Order: sequence, then C-alpha cells, then structure tokens
Amino acid sequence: MRLPGEEESGGSGLSVFYMAIGVTAFVLILLVSLFKMNDKKRSGSDYIKEMQQRQEEAAAQETATEEAAQTEAAGRKLRAEDLDFWDMYPVDEEETGPEKPAESSKPVKSTFADKAEKERQEQQQKEQEVQNDPSTDGKHTLVTTPDGKEEWVLISPYLTKNTYDFTKMEEKAGLKRYMENGRKLSYVGVDISKQTGSVNFAGLKAAGVDYVMIRLGGRGYSTGQITLDENFKANIEGAIAAGLDIGVYFYSQAINQDEAIQEANFVVQNLDPYKGNVKYPVAFDMEFVSNDEARIDGLSREDRTSVAISFLEGVKAAGYVPMFYGDKEWLIKEIDLAKLQDYDVWLAQEEDIPDYPYQYAMWQYSTKGVVNGITGDANLNICFIGYSQR
Repeated sequence: MRLPGEEESGGSGLSVFYMAIGVTAFVLILLVSLFKMNDKKRSGSDYIKEMQQRQEEAAAQETATEEAAQTEAAGRKLRAEDLDFWDMYPVDEEETGPEKPAESSKPVKSTFADKAEKERQEQQQKEQEVQNDPSTDGKHTLVTTPDGKEEWVLISPYLTKNTYDFTKMEEKAGLKRYMENGRKLSYVGVDISKQTGSVNFAGLKAAGVDYVMIRLGGRGYSTGQITLDENFKANIEGAIAAGLDIGVYFYSQAINQDEAIQEANFVVQNLDPYKGNVKYPVAFDMEFVSNDEARIDGLSREDRTSVAISFLEGVKAAGYVPMFYGDKEWLIKEIDLAKLQDYDVWLAQEEDIPDYPYQYAMWQYSTKGVVNGITGDANLNICFIGYSQR
C-alpha cells in the first residue's frame, strides 16, 4: 500500500516531463510548418520573377530586331528594279542595244561627259559613212551604162593605175599638151575617117598636130560585110606627104575569133604598101551601136575579150603595135582588162580631166574640137608615148 503523499509527488513530476516533451514537439512541428510555408512562398516568387525576366528579354529582342530592320531599310539605296513602274515607259533600242550585265559599280557620267561622248560617237559615225561612200572612199569609180544608168564599180587592185599629174596639162589653141619644166612630154593627134571629109594635112602639121589615127575600114554592124574606108588611101598618102606620124584603126563587129582574124588580115593586107610609114599603133575599135541592134550585142564579156585578143595578136604578128579603143564604160564593164594588160589602151572620155583609173597610152578628149586643117568638128587626141621615136 502507497502512502498518499508519495503517490501525488511521483505523478506530478511525470506529468511535467510529458508536458515539456509535448510543448517541445509542438514547437518543432510549428517551426517545421513555418519553414515549409516560407520555402513554398520563396519558390513561387522566384518563378514569377523568372517569367517576368523572360518576357522582358523577349520584348527587348523584338525591339532590337525592329530597330535593326529600320536601320537596314534606311541605309539601303533605292534601285530601279525595286520599283514596278519603270516598265511602263518604252526603252530606246539604240540606247540600250543588246542586253548587258549590270554595271552598278560604274560611276555616273556627268552631263558634260555624256555630251562629249555622244559627239565623239557621231563623229565616228560620220567618218565611217564617208569611208563607206563609194564616191569618196577612193576604191570605186563611176561608170555610166549605155542606157544612162550610173554605177559605182570597185577599182581592181591588180590592174596598173595611171599616174598622170593633170596639173601639168596645158592647153594651147584648143590642143592639150602634157608639160614638165617647160618640156612637152606628149604628142598632139587627131583621128579621121570618111566622115571627117577632106583634110588639109599641111594645115594640121602647121597647127601643131604630131600624128593622125586613120580609119582603115570596118565591118557592117548588121550585114557583117568588111569594107575599106572610102577616104583611107587619100588620108594615109596625104599624112605621109605632110610628114605626120601615122596610126590606123579598124571598126570591128566580129562575133567570133575567126572573124577577128579575118579583120586583122584585112588590115595587114591594106597596110602593106605603107608599112614603113605606120609608126603609131593599129587599134581595135569595137562599140555598141546607139539606137540600133548590132551583131555584137549577143556576145558575152568573155567573147568580146577573146575576139579582141585574136585581132590584136594578128596585127602584132605582122609587126605592128596593137592597141584597143573604148570609152570608160566599155573598158571597165564590157571587156576583161585583166586579160588585155599586154596591149596599149586608147581611152575615149570627153572630160577636162579623165577619171579612168587604169593605165592608158592615148586619150581622145574631144569629138567637137577645132583645129586648122579640118572643117567642122574634129576628134582631138593626146598621146603620152612617142611611138615614132621607139
């Protein structure tokens, strides 16, 4: 059995102990709860702050991007291709020319430089036009065809050019002379036929004529008949008596080489009595007939050339100097001069200064001249070769 004082005293001490433990546990629980609550509060605040920071960084980056885009747009130069409306206006083809790569790096020329460049180009164009103009390029010569048409013909670089200096040409009493340092380098001549009529050869000699070219005969341009000139005998004997140098010519209408040889033989036979007096050439004269048809009209250029060569070789074989006669158009267009370079040329061109580009030995410069010894129009000639002195 316990005593009343002992039982109360023991129970009271144990209760205080348990109470102290309970208080301590409560305080600990309370502290743990407070710590957990503070920790939760702190975690939520950090999250909010982090989200706000990300939003601010995104806004700042967006602002920076917009500012960079504006800066780039402001700094970039405006180009024609950025605008749609340029193709509304037509482009001058001469100014653009063929498509060229862009040359944006080239500096823009000043207005003065553009004008100077344009003037330079215009000048170059004018110079090119002058070079391409056949009347000024020095490479062409003008030929008038029988029907009156004009044609610029290229001058052959393979044919011998004449080198006459016509500043040295003098004219006295209607007769031309080629002079140098007061010395006459040419010879005065006339050509005559039955159409000339009666000729005073002594009068010709006194007038200063050096030689005569006498028509020996010809072939009919329609009949083909060969005839002797009615005045040939009187003319050649009159010229011999007057002491004039003599050459002859034959009017041909041969249509083949056989006829040309026939004509040459006819000339040689009729010259035989006067052979020692014929110092000047025997000339071949083939021409179209004005306002009428002729036997030779159907011949080609090659045919006419072959006929001429056959005649010239025939008289050459007989010991005479061969020559062929023609106007500028005939010589350049109707025969092949390249095949006739071995023969002398008698040019017919009624001009103060002939523009026939190639070499020639004799020039008939007028068919309406005036000279003592011939009544009416006279055919006047100048020769640059002294045939009688050879």
